[in-house]
Amino acid sequence: MSESIALINTSGPFGSTEIKDSIDIAMIMGSYEQDVHLYFIGDGVYQLVANQHPELLKVKDVFKTFAAFEFYDIEHLYVCEESLQARGLTEIFHVEGVQVLSKSALKESIHQHKTCLRF
Repeated sequence: MSESIALINTSGPFGSTEIKDSIDIAMIMGSYEQDVHLYFIGDGVYQLVANQHPELLKVKDVFKTFAAFEFYDIEHLYVCEESLQARGLTEIFHVEGVQVLSKSALKESIHQHKTCLRF
């Protein structure tokens, strides 16, 4: 098992603080040079969809924070292919470097981590 941390995002971007919590933990761990891997499964795939307008819901735009990932050396982002397909989504993300993995490949990748946190 790797000493890296897996942050598994399963919730949509609006209606809770889970996306902000996940991003905050990712950047804190990144600032301590920890190897952070972000996974987007189920409704969590909506966190990656480009051209969302949170201002219409009068909520803070946390999507801008994804741009800071490069500064924190967070470069391992994975999305579940089946989750995208089930929601009729394409691979148009607001962040670069997202790897689309099959459900089985994603599961195998997650099991390589010693620590996993689910949001």
